[in-house]
Amino acid sequence: MTRIPPLDPNTAHASAAELLSTVKKKMGVVPNLIATLAHSPAVAKAYLGFSQTLADGALSSRLREKIALVVGETNSCDYCVAAHTALGKAAGLTEQETREARSAQARVEKERVALSFARQLVQDRGVITDSDLERVRQVGYTDGEITEIVANVALNIFTNYFNHVAGTAIDFPVVPSLAAA
Repeated sequence: MTRIPPLDPNTAHASAAELLSTVKKKMGVVPNLIATLAHSPAVAKAYLGFSQTLADGALSSRLREKIALVVGETNSCDYCVAAHTALGKAAGLTEQETREARSAQARVEKERVALSFARQLVQDRGVITDSDLERVRQVGYTDGEITEIVANVALNIFTNYFNHVAGTAIDFPVVPSLAAA
């Protein structure tokens, strides 16, 4: 149930309308998440800026989408799971890879360790042990890449929580639960 509706670009105040217009030009559509965040242009700009900055980082778009999937699944965010399944496919993930990522699974050990670490960050609220961190380093992640994993988890926790509060209507193809798949 939608509790905070997405803004209509035709009736939004000037700064929000401009932001939504820019998003539409860049993406071709304005996802409900962004249209709802735009109730506060400052929040929408912060989200878009954080997201774009991380896109320019060291982690591949495929891994960022897998992290978004495991975080969304761990936080039971149906909107984010649907969105990142679609975005993951656009980044080259197969249907099977999107399902595996939701369970912190991957065929490549390095990715599997990153996804398990991301899920642990969510479940344990960022509290990890030295050995947890060492495991991520042992498979080849640098401290910079580990920092980006944490940042991607944080970005996705924000959208998960926001979608729970707002009741954001899913405007991507709905994805079945893992139990049903």
